[in-house]
Amino acid sequence: MVDKNTYVKIYSGSQVQVILLKGLLEEKGIAVIEKNEQLSGTLAGFVGGTQTTISLSVQKSDEEKAKTIVTQFNAGKENV
Repeated sequence: MVDKNTYVKIYSGSQVQVILLKGLLEEKGIAVIEKNEQLSGTLAGFVGGTQTTISLSVQKSDEEKAKTIVTQFNAGKENV
């Protein structure tokens, strides 16, 4: 079981952005947890959230490295 207290939310965005960023983080060896509140709500029978309710979290120990990658991603740099 994963201890949720060791994870930090680093990004929230659309599904396409989250998929791209998740791939970049995983390429650098950073474990990522994706939380999709919209999909969770839909599967439970509720209308839940918006497209930007998809978030990524990383382990606290990877937070600084991940934030650097997120900053570069947001700046539009392709080779993160």
